[in-house]
Amino acid sequence: MTDSHLGPVSPTTDALGVLRPLPLDAVRLDPGGLLGEWQDRNVAATIPHCVDQLSASGTLENLRRVTGESDREFAGMWFRDSDIYKTLEAAAWQLTHPGDAARLRDFLDTTVSLLAKAQQDDGYLNSYFTTVHPEKRWRELDWSHELYCAGHLIQAAVAAARAGVGAELMTITRRFADLIVERFGPDGVDGVCGHPEIETALVELYRVTGHRPYLDVARRFLDLRGQGLLGEGRFGPAYFQDHLPVRAAEEVTGHAVRQLYLLAGMVDVAVETHDTALLDASRRLWDSAFHAKTHLTGAHGSRHRDEAYGDPYELPPDRAYAETCASIASFQWNWRMLLATGEHRYADEMERVLHNAVAVATAVDGRHFFYSNPLHLRTGHDGSDEDAPSQRLSWYSCPCCPPNLARLMSSLHGYLATADDDGLRIHLYGAGTVRGPVPGGEAEVTTRTVYPWDGRIELTVAATTTRPWTLGLRIPGWCHGFTVEVDGVAVEGDVRDGYLRITRSWAALTVITLDLHMPARLVAAHPRVDAVRGSAALTRGPLVYCLEQADIPDGTVLEDVRLDATAPVRVDERADLPHVPVTLAAEGSADRSPSLEPYPDHAAGDAGAAEPLSLRAVPYFLWGNRAPGPMRVWIPVAPRG
Repeated sequence: MTDSHLGPVSPTTDALGVLRPLPLDAVRLDPGGLLGEWQDRNVAATIPHCVDQLSASGTLENLRRVTGESDREFAGMWFRDSDIYKTLEAAAWQLTHPGDAARLRDFLDTTVSLLAKAQQDDGYLNSYFTTVHPEKRWRELDWSHELYCAGHLIQAAVAAARAGVGAELMTITRRFADLIVERFGPDGVDGVCGHPEIETALVELYRVTGHRPYLDVARRFLDLRGQGLLGEGRFGPAYFQDHLPVRAAEEVTGHAVRQLYLLAGMVDVAVETHDTALLDASRRLWDSAFHAKTHLTGAHGSRHRDEAYGDPYELPPDRAYAETCASIASFQWNWRMLLATGEHRYADEMERVLHNAVAVATAVDGRHFFYSNPLHLRTGHDGSDEDAPSQRLSWYSCPCCPPNLARLMSSLHGYLATADDDGLRIHLYGAGTVRGPVPGGEAEVTTRTVYPWDGRIELTVAATTTRPWTLGLRIPGWCHGFTVEVDGVAVEGDVRDGYLRITRSWAALTVITLDLHMPARLVAAHPRVDAVRGSAALTRGPLVYCLEQADIPDGTVLEDVRLDATAPVRVDERADLPHVPVTLAAEGSADRSPSLEPYPDHAAGDAGAAEPLSLRAVPYFLWGNRAPGPMRVWIPVAPRG
């Protein structure tokens, strides 16, 4: 085993792949930048909040029922153990940072001790099926989430091992993992989990331990999918991605989080077993997801009923489910595809979903969260139900998203850069420092930027070798122009597959200034996205913007606002709103229809008048931090003439 501070995804040296992740202790984010600010907020507010809620909600008490230390009734959803494990993982990744709070280590140590006492003699560990329905153990894999919970336990143990903390957690986890191998391995029963997650976890456990059966069982779970083992269920086998073998599927289907976690596991197994057919299937399903089934913000999921993908181009803004966990899963899947292929489109998608669909889920206080993330909250919306609230909530009856956000943010710095045979590549831009291996030695790249508020990125490069090596800087897909200077001298950029590549000897300090042109833009959807036909969205750089009722004059209803697409959109850096350095200013109008009838007779002259209106748009990820109220990303365009 290793405590070399590797990150959440660390392929073996024999794995297929173009890029190699850097150790977590090789990258540091500056808290003065946006990404570093998110990480600081995470350790100061979000992780402690999750720890507190695990106690307040009775989730930790569920484990004490197993040990006999509590006689309270089981609290919450039957898969609540997973929230403990995700929070443990967040704490472990955070403990790779020097000087972080002792409270996190105390939480990790006391919780691991509780898990050790709750574990059964054969290695089984699940508070619900041990105390509430022991007779159903392993008997309802379609809905039980037993393997899903086990997967999150494994990922927590992997994080702890790589952080060099909580050694007992790996012992607990391997006992459970060995039980899973015994039951579901080649000599065991045929079964798959209704909620994928165990697959990618087992691969990472193999990467830590070198124990091949973990990888083999992960592959077996993938091979068994599509054989109808999960039954029809309420929504049919496609809901579970059990309708076709994974290598034969042509379209992403069903529950979005399940689909995306399954795809992440497919890539992990593919690269470790050199299964190119499995990797090709993941590419094919990526095309299905991102060409016709992803919202502008990078979010996934069109339907509340089954938290699922819809038909191609079925992307309603007001009914978008867009679960936070699906956005996190998309980020994780795209990272794996980026490592495997080196293709910039996966890094582009990581940036989009991170800065919009992931970031929007957490309030600026770090203690309130969205579960679903629509692109339009209507005037008069009844937000009293937690399934579709009007504002972020501090916790949920199914609180899967807050600890998932915590574990992503605590390891966020591990996704910024990679190494390859030629040198280093920077994929996500944030103020901070990256160290990594390069031909002949090691290099350090210090980034100064206020990105994404501005496109100017200054990188200071130093190396311990005089041998030439290549620094690759991603040119985002949204960027249609840039300039670059090396030590103050303008140079021509060699851009290949979305990366500006600069090759030279870097022994002395070298300063690169990359300026990504970042004008405000109007975006229109494909005509087949019927729900937003005739509308436009405002974007700048990687950020999607939106209108909030808070910026609309009193007496004007947000749904009556129209955008003047012929007027220029201006970038406003007045920063007169808290936490919003840059807004966009546009021109529009407000319809003043004299009738509230849903189908007025315009032919009879009942069309009303339009009053000019100046519009201010804020970044989508920051909406809802002033006061609850209507919001929309897609704005109807005023008719011309």
